[in-house]
Amino acid sequence: MEAEADLLRKASAGAGVLVALDERGKTLTSPEFAAQLGKWRDAGQPEVCFLIGGADGLSPALRDEADVKLSFGKMVWPHMLARVMLTEQLYRAASILAGSPYHRE
Repeated sequence: MEAEADLLRKASAGAGVLVALDERGKTLTSPEFAAQLGKWRDAGQPEVCFLIGGADGLSPALRDEADVKLSFGKMVWPHMLARVMLTEQLYRAASILAGSPYHRE
């Protein structure tokens, strides 16, 4: 876990916001997630970096370094599936922020 954490730290160096995907994190609705991304964008954050750990999750130290801890719910998801779920939510958030009818409430 620590070796993976070191690689993630190097890959995320310079990111404006670090978001750890973690089952203990905060859950957001899609509109809430979009609004948060919009706030970071409007605040001039240069980059948001999402940290997805391996099969054993993120190292506790790296998780503690994150600005935000985000959960996709109380269930635990495989890290490879978390990538797909994050991609979908980013697309949905961009659609919401653009006023597209993609997301229905």
